[in-house]
Amino acid sequence: MTVFTNRAFDAHEQVVFAQDPISGLHAIMAIHNTSRGPSLGGCRMWPYPDEAAAITDVLRLSRGMTYKSALANLPFGGGKSVIIGDPKRDKSTALFEAMGRAVDSLGGSYTVAEDVGISVEDVETMATQTRHATGTRASGVGDPSPGTAFGVFHGIRAAVRHRLGRDDLSDIPVAVQGLGHVGYNLCRLLSNAGARLYVSDLDAERSREAARAFDARTVAVEDIIAAQVEVFSPCALGGVINDAALQRLQAKIIAGAANNQLAEDRHGQVLKDRGILYAPDYVINAGGIINISHAGPAYNEAKAFQHIARIHDTLLAIFQRADKSGTPTSEAANRLAEERFNPRGTKAAEAA
Repeated sequence: MTVFTNRAFDAHEQVVFAQDPISGLHAIMAIHNTSRGPSLGGCRMWPYPDEAAAITDVLRLSRGMTYKSALANLPFGGGKSVIIGDPKRDKSTALFEAMGRAVDSLGGSYTVAEDVGISVEDVETMATQTRHATGTRASGVGDPSPGTAFGVFHGIRAAVRHRLGRDDLSDIPVAVQGLGHVGYNLCRLLSNAGARLYVSDLDAERSREAARAFDARTVAVEDIIAAQVEVFSPCALGGVINDAALQRLQAKIIAGAANNQLAEDRHGQVLKDRGILYAPDYVINAGGIINISHAGPAYNEAKAFQHIARIHDTLLAIFQRADKSGTPTSEAANRLAEERFNPRGTKAAEAA
């Protein structure tokens, strides 16, 4: 178990471990960079195989939030938290109250929201112990998934326009991997736009439900990466674009909601060399945090979703920048983000 020597450590400002013997809480909170403002990011609950895996995940996720907020021009830094546990078995009121106290102990340098394995109700329980929680129903926002899905939808539109030269999604085959709240909402938007859907989820019944609702074709979990489609949309966990997957990938575009889709940074170059257009994950999946940025008594959903739709134009600018510089889209996005925040010695800045 390491932090400073972890490959994902990138000059993070703080990494805080929290535990509560009564509730069984074991959590890690990571703050990457706060030069644009206090950090904001979701809390993920997952049955990590060990503490090292949890540390790596929270380091990567918090760094991604710095870049995500910068490219969305939001006044936030990058932070994230993880709870080690099974969200289907280990949740309790006491656990989330303890997590709220842990967040509160950081004095406002980190604000928590919903993420994988954590519901709006769970965050609301945390909010009984801290005012540094958002995305709750009281904030006017609630579940951030529709906003995230809306942003991914517009990101797919931008990628299809740039790579395929089309302004519509009619009859475009799209494979959606993962049918949680974001993936399912994305399927609805894609179906309404006329796309042909191929869907897969670890929950086979969820796949069948999506097939019925959206006239989609179900694909086995292990085969969705190899589907004969134009767009592959990963909406589950990260690391899906790895060496093994790249040997089977058929799509011309990768555009989905999952965080940290590239298993290693070098895979961005591999995708470029193969002529596959990659929509950097922290750009295309920023709809949730953009929506949260509008939270408050004056929350206006229409205005927030208009802001989210601008992900389309941000991605087009990144694609064009990558073409002009001859670099992978992942690198072009990194450079643009770094122009918008003080990198404080990040690896990317040091290498520039």
